[in-house]
Order: sequence, then structure tokens, then C-alpha cells
Amino acid sequence: MKNYSKITLSVLFVASAAFTSCSNDDDVPATPMVKATIYERLGGSKMVADPDMPGQMIEGGRLSFRKVVNSTVGLIVADVQSNATGNLGAHFAPLLTEVGAGNTTKLAVLVDNLTDFFSFNTGGTNAVNTYSGMNMVATHDPAKNQRMGTKASDADFTKFEGYVGAAAVANGVKSDTELYKDIVVVLESIRKPTVQK
Repeated sequence: MKNYSKITLSVLFVASAAFTSCSNDDDVPATPMVKATIYERLGGSKMVADPDMPGQMIEGGRLSFRKVVNSTVGLIVADVQSNATGNLGAHFAPLLTEVGAGNTTKLAVLVDNLTDFFSFNTGGTNAVNTYSGMNMVATHDPAKNQRMGTKASDADFTKFEGYVGAAAVANGVKSDTELYKDIVVVLESIRKPTVQK
């Protein structure tokens, strides 16, 4: 019985010491939780194998954005080919003409620029040194950018945003998550300079 009491007293002593030290932590201000950037939540700067370039590595966040950009381009092309009313074909007319003639060089540049743009604006580390595209207003003004077929309306931008959302979902970002909502916030931040008609 004496040994049992010593063990019990030892446990109680350790427990009370633990509770006492925990209560002292209340005097120290808590460090606020810093939310990870969108880029970090999409894979961040961790290097992963690039599925499109065997033997090459790519940051996980950049790979995630490239997949979403490629899927978005696919959705836009399918929309244009459907000849649906209000499709985005007029905006990409110069590019679509080139691709139709078998030249995909500028399409690859567009995918890279969009991947850089999204990476840069969501916390990408290396994108700061690589994004060199035009600003949003100039990019979407056909008078300043011969690659833009026509100015975008609010409805055009909403359609584009929907394609990006669908592409994100197709690449594993669930639409009912905080990550998805944060991506929408980034897209909405570029609506004003993009919509010019």
C-alpha cells in the first residue's frame, strides 16, 4: 500500500507541475496563427518530379497551377469549338488562329505566363524572379496587346472565372473548401483591370 501511495503521489506531483506550467503560459501572449499562402497549400516550394518533363523537378505549387492553367485552356478551347453563344473565342482569336495552323509556341508562352502570374500572386517563391508579363490593364487591351482579340466584359470574366474554378476542381481542389474560396478572391482581385468594356 505504501508503494501504491508513493506512485500515486508521484503522478499527482508531475500532473500538478504540468498544470502549473501550463497556467503560466497564459501570461505569454499567443503567437497568432499565420495562414499558409495559396501557393504553399497547393504544394509550395517542395520540389517534385515534373510529369511533363522526365528527369526534371518542379515546385509543387507551380505544378498545381500549371495543371489548372492547362485544364482552363482546355475548357476554353472546348467552349470555342462548341460555337456556343458568348464563348471566349474572340478574346483569343490570334492565338486560336496560330494553334489552328499547327503553331503552339505562343500557347506554351501563354501557359507559362499565366502559371507565373498565379504563382507570383499567391505566394510563390521563385515566381518573383520569373514573372515578366505585361500588367493586367495592358494585357487585356487589344490596342496595347496584339495577342488580345477583343476587350472583355463582366460576363466574359465571370465565364473565365468559372472555367478556372472547374479546372481547380478537376485537379483536386474541392469547391466547398477555404482554398477554393481563397482562389476566387485572387481571381476577383483582377476583375477590374481585366474587364474593359
